[in-house]
Amino acid sequence: MNTPFLFHGQDPSWIEVTEQTLNLTLVSDADTPITAIFIRCEPDNEERLVDMERGQQMGKRQFWHGQIPLNQDKTMTHYCFKVMQNSRQWWLHAQGISPRMPSRHQHFKYNRQDHPPGWVKQQVFYQIFPDRFCNGDPTISVQDQEYCLRGDQLPVIAKQWGDAVSGHDNNEECDNRNGASEFYGGDLQGIHSKLDYLAQLGVTTLYLNPIFSAPSNHKYDTTDYLRIDPHLGTNTQFAELVADIHRRDMKIILDAVFNHTSVDHPWFDKYGRQTSTPGAYNHPGSPYRDYYQFDGATNQYIGWNGIDTLPKLNFSNPEVQNYLYAGDNAVIKTWLRPPYNIDGWRFDVIHMLGEGAGAKNNAHYVKAFREAAKSVNPDCLILGEHFFEATQWLQGDQEDAAMNYFGFAHPVRAFFAHKDIAYHNCQIDAEELIAWLDEARAQIPWQNQLAQLNQLDSHDTMRFFTLLDGDEATMQLALLMLFAYVGTPCLYYGTEVGMEGGMDPDNRRCFPWDSITQPTEKISNTFQYVRQLIELRKTRPSLQAGSLQWLHGQNNALAFSRSTEQETTLCLINNSDHAATFTLPLWQVGIEEGTLTDLLTGDEWSCKHGELSLTLAGKEGVLLSH
Repeated sequence: MNTPFLFHGQDPSWIEVTEQTLNLTLVSDADTPITAIFIRCEPDNEERLVDMERGQQMGKRQFWHGQIPLNQDKTMTHYCFKVMQNSRQWWLHAQGISPRMPSRHQHFKYNRQDHPPGWVKQQVFYQIFPDRFCNGDPTISVQDQEYCLRGDQLPVIAKQWGDAVSGHDNNEECDNRNGASEFYGGDLQGIHSKLDYLAQLGVTTLYLNPIFSAPSNHKYDTTDYLRIDPHLGTNTQFAELVADIHRRDMKIILDAVFNHTSVDHPWFDKYGRQTSTPGAYNHPGSPYRDYYQFDGATNQYIGWNGIDTLPKLNFSNPEVQNYLYAGDNAVIKTWLRPPYNIDGWRFDVIHMLGEGAGAKNNAHYVKAFREAAKSVNPDCLILGEHFFEATQWLQGDQEDAAMNYFGFAHPVRAFFAHKDIAYHNCQIDAEELIAWLDEARAQIPWQNQLAQLNQLDSHDTMRFFTLLDGDEATMQLALLMLFAYVGTPCLYYGTEVGMEGGMDPDNRRCFPWDSITQPTEKISNTFQYVRQLIELRKTRPSLQAGSLQWLHGQNNALAFSRSTEQETTLCLINNSDHAATFTLPLWQVGIEEGTLTDLLTGDEWSCKHGELSLTLAGKEGVLLSH
């Protein structure tokens, strides 16, 4: 079945929004016989087919235009296109082209009310695990045997910077061995001292793993939500850090761990360390008893994911609500206000938060988090952590964006590293990669697609370089995909110098600052390549917000364009060990003739009669500009 060329982008060159309507543009092959095109919409939850008018022909492209009403009964407007060819019909939708009407979740979506902050898509994020980034003040570092993580068990261990990390079970919060009790001394002053380095790299937004008081090194076991952990610094130091970040026209978001607390939190106090108000554990009459979820008067309680060191909070309790998000001085609001003025929150396991053992009324609380944060700073980012599909949270009224594991990290891992998220063998070709990416992207509005946080790895996954067994060529291709694809790129600290690491906590090694002064060829090459990609991402609007068209997808080779009305950037990737020849129909993106330049190397190719033919060597990628 020969599918015709049909395309509808979602950037402003394809969609004009008025108070009551969407004015839409579609393009087809001028040589394809088309009897009519309709826009299908549902203004009253009932199908309406709106005729499109034939517009201008430009080269091989025929443009079509139509107008549909915005839904007034809801914030979301769904639409797709019905294309008639005599007795045959085709449907163009967010997931592609099909010969039959698509299901509703495949329709294009426009939310007239709820959009992510406009600044997000322009950013390059950098994730920092504070204890492992830089030790700026050794006088506040954790001392050997200073305290224990579990009553009088699991004493903390102070280690020398760069020493090997010990292991523990796969869950970052399990603490079954020494993984969570080892400290290297990274702190806020260390991060502050490296702002020049991060600015030189080109980073524009910092995402910090938890920095509030907590006994572990990962700090997903909070004991005080309103205090910076003293082994990381002070509240005043944090305010000064944020102020300097903002002076540099950079931004910062923090990790919010609101689903559970530490057993050492004064509300819980499992080990009886409180001398005034008794905690919930061992005290059925404690004023904090209903902050958690106990089984009657027993000491049986619900822990996050069944882990008893992380007791799950009871969100049906108004006092918990007021403390975390609803009250005037709630945690969410406090850190968004002066003197801190953070730019957003990344919410840990936000999909698991709710009432009872499960996530009852989860959407209600996620919306409440959003409303509380936006009431202080309407332009703040609400970012959710979801290891799997997050469609239901990304329709605009809950999260602005998610850590895009399902829609980016998982498929990209399968294509380049041949592993799935569970580290099982999973080899897919370019055609399957495209289908996976399209399926994930199609189910959320375009503005939310642009804000999705794309990462190759994080504190919860094996380092991508290690997944690739140190293969520098393939790593460069994956990095090229990270910076060219739809969504906002985020580097996990040290990726720019080729840091490796296995399963958690080995993926949280210390940043190798000594190697920066005398870099190896690998470190130098990787740093310069990442810096080059960051600069291109920051200076090319098409890479930040341009519509995406797939131009090639076969075996291990793929090509796509990112286009705005003024600019087109082409990304070509050959993930094979052997040379691959591309013949690309550039007329589809409006390029009929001319020279294309590789933005990474300066090499040039010619487009003739709307086609570009070129051969890439094995494991080669290019980024072309017309």
